[in-house]
Amino acid sequence: MSNAFGTRHRRPTDPAVSVFDITPSDTIDLGQVTTALNVATPGTVRVTSVDGSVSDVTVHPGAAFPIQVTRVWLTGTTATGIRGLY
Repeated sequence: MSNAFGTRHRRPTDPAVSVFDITPSDTIDLGQVTTALNVATPGTVRVTSVDGSVSDVTVHPGAAFPIQVTRVWLTGTTATGIRGLY
């Protein structure tokens, strides 16, 4: 399939082109920085954002929560079925 946008530089506001499962970890960063998070069940997700700050965000299922993160922490995370959108 041809993709006319395939060679264009991606901006953080562009729609996701990939979705990957996230296993929360207190020691391992994600292999890819996200543009958004999605969850199967609502709850808190503790994240490290690209600027290095750690914070808790509340994410609801069925919607993309736009945030660029490098880590999803096991400690402090209550949401399940977490997916990263890129």
